[in-house]
Amino acid sequence: MKKAHDILSSLQNQPQFRKLHNVRCIERILSVFLPAVQRFVDFGYIKNDTLFVVLNHNAGKQEFDNNIKMIKDLLKSVKIEECEGVRFSQIKAFVTNRPRRKQERKKETVPFYEERSRGEFDIEMIKDMELRNIAKEIREIVKNG
Repeated sequence: MKKAHDILSSLQNQPQFRKLHNVRCIERILSVFLPAVQRFVDFGYIKNDTLFVVLNHNAGKQEFDNNIKMIKDLLKSVKIEECEGVRFSQIKAFVTNRPRRKQERKKETVPFYEERSRGEFDIEMIKDMELRNIAKEIREIVKNG
């Protein structure tokens, strides 16, 4: 039985799944960027031999423009295995005007802790009967809990 990775690799090399190959290449290129640029990148795509990088903030665009020469030199000098057969001659970036979707956070549950007390405490020294009754209730809860 083939592994899922092997099946996906063979599928992505077929002509009808060329876009899968492009997406993998773009993800690899975006992972090469500096961390200062990566945090502003939403996604990328290739159109008309141009790699477009979509950024989510103007500061990211400025950072990208400052580092564009270094990025181009890096992509020329390093052969990226995932990008064989993918061609683009230019790199352009722009800032999207769409706000980012907020990711839904999972509701956090309170972790369960075992009771460390065994309910063995002296309540006979409490003189007030109301407080003594409350202490008895607490002791029962701790013993049964």
